Amino acid sequence: MPDPSAPLRLLVIEDEAPIRRFLRIVLEGAGHVMDEAARGREGIERAATGAPSAVVLDLGLPDMDGKAVIAAIREWSDVPIVVVSVRSAEAEIVAALDAGADDYVTKPFAPAELLARLRALARRRSAEKVPLVLTNGGLSIDLAARTVTMAGMPVRLTRKEFDVLALLARNAGRLLTHHELLRTVWGPAHLGDSHYLRIAVGHLREKLGDDAAAPRMIFTEPGIGYRFASAE
Repeated sequence: MPDPSAPLRLLVIEDEAPIRRFLRIVLEGAGHVMDEAARGREGIERAATGAPSAVVLDLGLPDMDGKAVIAAIREWSDVPIVVVSVRSAEAEIVAALDAGADDYVTKPFAPAELLARLRALARRRSAEKVPLVLTNGGLSIDLAARTVTMAGMPVRLTRKEFDVLALLARNAGRLLTHHELLRTVWGPAHLGDSHYLRIAVGHLREKLGDDAAAPRMIFTEPGIGYRFASAE
């Protein structure tokens, strides 16, 4: 199993040379190895030949839109992709995540935030074989028995509430869109039924003692989706 603390081989696909230089200082300063591409097609080729640990991708590329780059890579690879873009509209973020990106960071960004997102993805990839029991702080989720305990006490969940919690916890640290959660838990016919998800998450927070105003486990990205806390 890969060591999540080991240096990552990162491919940066970004057309602006100053930003590539800045990212090289940040990423290599953190001990990682960086490859780079200035155009989308070049980035796709480097992703295919260089076997990166993760891809850092801008959407505004000169030869093709970044979402097309994501779609092309997703045809043959599940390599983690973090979009770093000046585009901050909810529709753009949702479209990139639905195309297959694992996370989205808007410019300008704090280098520590980008590094933290990359570490979270590395941890998730290092545990590709999902354990039967997921733990996070005092929370324990038994995927096989479909039971949940909090600080050793059983938590009674409905089937859908358990499915939402398990999906979020299996992808701890990753932002899941409303559509992805609805499609997986309720099915593709319910992509517009966001109230189902809102109610389920509200019940989960109540039963787990997770305050929406100061969450410890389930974090909301308004208009986009939810992110479960990374297990440290």
